[in-house]
Amino acid sequence: MIGVLVFANWGAPASSLGFWTIVYGARWHLAGLFGAALAGMLVAWFQVAWWKVGLAAAITVTLVAMVPDEPLVPFAAAMLGLSVVTSTDRGDAGDWFAATWEFAKQILPLLLFGVLVAGALLGRPGHEGLIPSAWVAWAVGGNSLGANLFASVVGAFMYFATLTEIPILQALIGSGMGKGPALALLLAGPALSLPSMLVLRGVMGTKKTAVYVGLVVAMATASGAIYGAWF
Repeated sequence: MIGVLVFANWGAPASSLGFWTIVYGARWHLAGLFGAALAGMLVAWFQVAWWKVGLAAAITVTLVAMVPDEPLVPFAAAMLGLSVVTSTDRGDAGDWFAATWEFAKQILPLLLFGVLVAGALLGRPGHEGLIPSAWVAWAVGGNSLGANLFASVVGAFMYFATLTEIPILQALIGSGMGKGPALALLLAGPALSLPSMLVLRGVMGTKKTAVYVGLVVAMATASGAIYGAWF
């Protein structure tokens, strides 16, 4: 499942040559291979009825042949087929679908709210939000050590609900945030928050909490600086 999602969402590289360009060109084929492996796992490991998986696979392959230039159509059909196959199973696959659906109901409202807030505050390319893009570019633009450190510190104190960091980062990057500071914020944000610091201080004490916070900020800053220098 992870392999399918990774290659299905693989972004276009900046250069038209090289290994990553080859991977991008073959992303749907690679996603299909991982999808076939997932189908085999459902039958072999989860004991899902083979005819259900085979029917979903046949529909997907048929759509691939009918609309070869629209890969999202068979991909959507495959995801729908996976949902139907697992939701109608009475074993572990059915439990997996039920747990996934429960998580989706908890996460999707937060994700939509995060997208709404990020859009209102940071706008979109060509349209200013409540926070001017010049402020974002001044604070975390480029890949300087100060920009990475600032992003790490802000990320360490901010509280990110699950998955809301993605739309927030997209809006920040659209407003001029550098790639290095974006990674630093993404690393420090989920690892720490002000509420978690207060809880850790009560359990571990002030000194150990300070060391932990310092390590998270330092490693996030270093990772962002290295990533920004390479990419």
